[in-house]
Amino acid sequence: MAEPAQRPGDGQSAQGSESPLSPASSQGSQSVGTVIVAGLANLAVALAKALAGVISGSAAVLSEAAHSVADTTTEVLLFVALRRGSRPPTSQYPFGYGRESYIWAFVAAVVTFVVGAGFSIFQGVEAIQERHEKLDATVAFVVLAVSFVAEGISLLRSVRQLRRRAARWRVPWMRVVRNTPNTTIKAVLLEDSAALVGLVLAGAGVTLSELTGSPVWDGIASIAIGALLLVVATTLAHNNIRQLVGRAAGEAVRAEIHEELSRVPDVRGVDRLMTLQLGPEDILVAVKVNFAEDATRAEIEVAADEAERRLVARNPAIRYVFLDPTRRRP
Repeated sequence: MAEPAQRPGDGQSAQGSESPLSPASSQGSQSVGTVIVAGLANLAVALAKALAGVISGSAAVLSEAAHSVADTTTEVLLFVALRRGSRPPTSQYPFGYGRESYIWAFVAAVVTFVVGAGFSIFQGVEAIQERHEKLDATVAFVVLAVSFVAEGISLLRSVRQLRRRAARWRVPWMRVVRNTPNTTIKAVLLEDSAALVGLVLAGAGVTLSELTGSPVWDGIASIAIGALLLVVATTLAHNNIRQLVGRAAGEAVRAEIHEELSRVPDVRGVDRLMTLQLGPEDILVAVKVNFAEDATRAEIEVAADEAERRLVARNPAIRYVFLDPTRRRP
């Protein structure tokens, strides 16, 4: 069995080594930057929405404030996830702490579910039941418009990052979103998208309440925002649970592994390939390889080392490689 492959220590990576479905270590700083920008934007927007909600008396705007508070808390938890998940392996945790990032990301989804969705639905029901006085829509419209611009900037940053990844591998960027093991990037994209939709819902609720003179529409908009957050929280929770259970690397990564192994001298086939996503940037590969029948032990060892070098050069996210050599029987 070959020794675990280690990433290059000099910080250099081979051309074409990054995988669209399994980001390399150089992408960690991009994820941190995306989270920080989104978090700062959410914090500023949350304060503005809360003030506007109190002044205008709009339940939908207050719900959007809770939405931004939940998003800000989520960004803090995602930042913790990135930091704690990137710690190096130890003797007690030989495969590192990558999966801890999924735990914190799952907690972030729960926060969105409880704080954002719960408060929004409660506010909406209360507004419909109590039929508050006529809203002061001017302040609400101004804050919603400014918030839309701020959230749009954050969303554009996330989309540009995903498009750069997709362009390197000539795949649609939405495919990267669906398949990336980096749930932090997915969380930021979903939250920013939901924020824009939520602002539109809040604006529609305030507008209809203003036109009809009935606060019921404002309450309905608040409930709709809560339902939107339920969908986002459920989606994020499901994605993180899949990673915690032990998901294999993406199909494209497995195809790369087969391709590289087929180029190794004396390798005649792959009996079984197993991969495990240890974290957003770490993959374990265990493979049962058929070697040529006349290959000597020394040739098999050389071929196994060559296989490791090829796999890590192709995709630095492959951190551990275990090869089980066999001989093809006649």
